[in-house]
Amino acid sequence: MGKSTKVEIPEQQLAAFDRLVERFDDIERKGKTAPYTSVNGHMFSLLAKDGTLGIRLDKADQADFRGQYDSGDFVQYGAVMRDYVRVPKSLQLDIDAMAPWFAKAHAFASSLKPK
Repeated sequence: MGKSTKVEIPEQQLAAFDRLVERFDDIERKGKTAPYTSVNGHMFSLLAKDGTLGIRLDKADQADFRGQYDSGDFVQYGAVMRDYVRVPKSLQLDIDAMAPWFAKAHAFASSLKPK
């Protein structure tokens, strides 16, 4: 038998994600192996297996976010996720600073036509 290749999300990032989601009464964390949030069938945050967080923002907020933080594209399985930005680890772990961006991501996803 070979070694298990199961990748587990770093505990620090998982705990920070859970604390962030818990700040919002109307948002529920979904996904056991790949935690995410969604509204009306539209995902707006995803915590990758390596602990990287991506959030979905409108174009103006993406530009603001990228201007304020050392951020890049959020890539999953070799593909850039459209409308997502990669959250720097320092911001991801700062729940107070992250909460307004998370709220913007939720508002953007809520504005999209329900699936």
